[in-house]
Amino acid sequence: MATTPFICIRDLVQRFGEREVLRGVDLDIHRGETIALLGGSGAGKSVLLKHLPGLLHPAAGRVEVDGVDISAMSERELGPVRNKVGMMFQNGALFDSLSVGENVAFPLRERGLTDEKELRERVGRALDIVRLGGEEDKMPADLSGGMRKRVALARAVVDRPACVLFDEPHAGLDPVTADTIDHMIKCLQVEHGMTNVVVTHEMRSVFRIADRVVFLAGGRIRWEGPVEDFRRTTEPDLRAFIDGDSGEPWGRC
Repeated sequence: MATTPFICIRDLVQRFGEREVLRGVDLDIHRGETIALLGGSGAGKSVLLKHLPGLLHPAAGRVEVDGVDISAMSERELGPVRNKVGMMFQNGALFDSLSVGENVAFPLRERGLTDEKELRERVGRALDIVRLGGEEDKMPADLSGGMRKRVALARAVVDRPACVLFDEPHAGLDPVTADTIDHMIKCLQVEHGMTNVVVTHEMRSVFRIADRVVFLAGGRIRWEGPVEDFRRTTEPDLRAFIDGDSGEPWGRC
């Protein structure tokens, strides 16, 4: 693994009004690894994720991508950064009026690619990665929830970014479809060399895809380490999260 991180986060603070969501986060993300970003609701996971492609600017601290500080960049300046960091949003965020192929091609067109032959080829390659080759003409309304997620993933990787961010990729999916998403995330890492950062609550998925776990609580990193160390932890609050144990006695309502 490279010693110089691909993404470097230092003393990251974010607040909305008087509410401080991130309270000094330090994190290195290395090329070629898959990180599971965990924590309870409101811990700041999705907020942290949105700083990595510059969708949010820090209130304090900095975020560096491939050695470049993006913390105060304008939308125009962030273009090259977003070529390196793709994002799959929680609900897929597909355009219902565009076909599958047009949805996947959208970021390429936004970046100025106009050659229709190249667009078709790149869209086809991205759809092949998510096992939807030949489905370019379908509309989002004709797709299952799992297929919509796969189209969103194709759109996130169509420009072959170095890193892909996933915000709750398993939300709303049945276990079999979630398993398919897991296989694709791991394929991006193993076969295409991409770095993955995955916000999820699905512990089964964490133990199948992650190399490292970062656990947020109260806007800070509460625990960080290899996934196998996380699996074996005896710390009560982490153990409760892994086991899904609220501590409430069963048999009494």
